[in-house]
Amino acid sequence: MEKLWAPWRGKYISKIVKKNSGEVFSRIAREKNDRKNFVFVRTRYCYAVLNIYPYNNGHSLVVPLRKVKDLSLLTSPEKTDLYALLEYTKELLDEVLRPQGYNIGINLGRTAGAGFPQHLHIHIVPRWLGDANFMPITAHTKVISQSMQVLYDQLVKSHQRRTLKKKK
Repeated sequence: MEKLWAPWRGKYISKIVKKNSGEVFSRIAREKNDRKNFVFVRTRYCYAVLNIYPYNNGHSLVVPLRKVKDLSLLTSPEKTDLYALLEYTKELLDEVLRPQGYNIGINLGRTAGAGFPQHLHIHIVPRWLGDANFMPITAHTKVISQSMQVLYDQLVKSHQRRTLKKKK
């Protein structure tokens, strides 16, 4: 089996964890400064946010408002809301970016790769054929083809259109 090592990921994850003490998701939930934090949808129990350290364009996170470290600690309404927002976020990304596929996952615990193991979150990473090229390997650089602010604005507009249609 071939292995692709990405040691640069560990460096910035360590910096983020030390800087924020794993409280970044709780801070974002409290602040309600959605534009600054790239939160494009809020529900009763969760929110969807663009990952500021994306693996790919559109890499988003679905996060419970309440800080819990495991799925078993969520209430039934929180679980329902989390999954519904996951589906809805994927629909928004489908509409705005039209990816050919997705990686969707949850890392539970530090050993599983969770950068913030005390606050559960789901990753949604849009994928396109050929989106992983030589740049990360030869130049240790990932090319993201769109600014986060432009993508954020597109996702918010898509969400607003859908919300208006429901009200009619």
